[in-house]
Amino acid sequence: MKNNFYNKSLGNIYSRPYINSEVATQILYGDKFIILSKNKNWIKIKTSFDKYTGYIKNDNFVGSFKPTHKIYTLKSKIFRNIKSKFVETKKYLYFSSAITSFETKKNFIKFDKKNWIKKKDLRKINHIENNYIKILKLFLKTKYLWGGKSADGIDCSALIQIFFKYNNKFFPRDTKDQIKFCKKKIHKNFKDGDIIFWKGHVGLCLNNEKFIHAYGPKKKVLIMPINYTLNLIANTANLKVKKISNITDY
Repeated sequence: MKNNFYNKSLGNIYSRPYINSEVATQILYGDKFIILSKNKNWIKIKTSFDKYTGYIKNDNFVGSFKPTHKIYTLKSKIFRNIKSKFVETKKYLYFSSAITSFETKKNFIKFDKKNWIKKKDLRKINHIENNYIKILKLFLKTKYLWGGKSADGIDCSALIQIFFKYNNKFFPRDTKDQIKFCKKKIHKNFKDGDIIFWKGHVGLCLNNEKFIHAYGPKKKVLIMPINYTLNLIANTANLKVKKISNITDY
C-alpha cells in the first residue's frame, strides 16, 4: 500500500468516521500512515509507527517525504517570512514531529512552501535521546486529554509512548497493549525508569520516591510520591497494580 505523510500540525484520529466519536489518539506533522479505505469525508488509516487504526478527515496529504529533522521542544512556533522578516503565526509544531529542511536563513529553517521554524528547536532526524526523564518532564503541567499526545493535551499512555516515538522505537499506544507488550519486573523495590501499570492507567518512576503521570482526576501531568499514588488509586478507583516493568528494557 502507498505511504502517506501527515502535513498538518496536529490531527485527531477518531474511533469511528464521524466528528462526535471518541478521539482514540492523535497524529503529528510528518507521521507516516497507509490508507485502508476512504470516502468523500473520511479516511481509515493505519499509522506506520505503532500500527494504530482509526479515522481522520479526508484531505490532501503528502505522498513523498524525506524528513531531515524533528522537533525537540514541547512545541515550536511556526513563522512566515514576510518581506525578509520572520513573523509569528498562531500555529505550532509539536514534540517529535518530523520535518524536511528546504532552506536555512538566519536562525530559521523552512519546512514547507510558506512556513519556517526556529533552528534551535530541532534535532537531526536520527538523534537519539536516552534521557527518558528529560522527555517526560517536558510535559509537566500539560493538561490531561484522552487520546492526546502533544503540548495541547496528553494522556497517560501517550506520555510513556512519546519517549519511544521520538527515538523511533516501537511501543504500543494504549495501556492495555502496553501491559501485554512489557516484561514483568522481577525485583520489587521501585527505581528510576520503572513503569507502573494499572487497568487503564500508567506512569513512570523518576526515582525510588517520585512518580510522573498524566493523571485524569487532577487534569494534568504531575509528579507525585509513589506510595501516595498507589494508595490514592487504590482508594479512589479501587485498582491494584497489574504489572511493573522498566523503560530501559525496550
